[in-house]
Amino acid sequence: MRRGGAGKGVRAAARGGGLREVTARCGLLARGVLYALIGLLALRVAFGDAGGEEADRQGALRELVGKPFGGVLVWAVGIGLVCMVLWRLSEAVFGAAGPDGGKPVKRLASAGRTVFYAAAAFSALSFAAGGAGRSGDEQSRDVTARALDLPAGQWLVGAAGLGIAVAGVVIAAQAARCRFRRHLALGGVPEWGRRAVDFLGVTGGLARGLVFTAAGGFVAYAAVRYDPAQAKGVDDTLRSFAGTVAGPWLLVAVAVGLMLFGVFSWAMARWREV
Repeated sequence: MRRGGAGKGVRAAARGGGLREVTARCGLLARGVLYALIGLLALRVAFGDAGGEEADRQGALRELVGKPFGGVLVWAVGIGLVCMVLWRLSEAVFGAAGPDGGKPVKRLASAGRTVFYAAAAFSALSFAAGGAGRSGDEQSRDVTARALDLPAGQWLVGAAGLGIAVAGVVIAAQAARCRFRRHLALGGVPEWGRRAVDFLGVTGGLARGLVFTAAGGFVAYAAVRYDPAQAKGVDDTLRSFAGTVAGPWLLVAVAVGLMLFGVFSWAMARWREV
């Protein structure tokens, strides 16, 4: 009984500790900055005013560098992403907030997010330290090429692409169903504020889910064709929307959605239960 009580105490401390709350909120703030800037760059691409910048994480960091105190801002984003890693790692180890936060599927999802944000944090900190950094499109093609050379590489890449695409569908479906509400403490927020948060969460989540789904589809197609050049990063994926029958207006809609997801991330930083 004592061991069980001690274990519960450790988990409760991990969930309710101030450090976990600080890392979560700092991480969400950093994520919001990146998505807002990526959306802004994508909007410039849609109107032909990107100036050669790419609408991805590296492009967003370069955009920050050009601002007053840009170097400090880039370091702040990198550190914020490290906080995101620590928060998601704590969820994988101790369980997330909520009654079902300790379920294996939730822990596994948190572990996957930990790896995703660890890669993003490493990229941001490398850029802040003076590294030129390759675009997301180049990284995507390089990783795909290496994976295809592995035993059963074509199947691995196909499975990875399918997994990313499915994750995008899940993100969009959860946003459309307003599943994010269960994680928000909006008790003191007026009705108009709740509706605003719902609007940000739905539109932003749908845009984010569409980008993930399309990017995963391109990776899966690269596996089918056994051609790493078919894999696309965020920038190429976004630009592909302008080539649809909807023309640049689909890209405009997705770009605005990504900016709104950035604002939603800031709202999450304020009201997310962690």
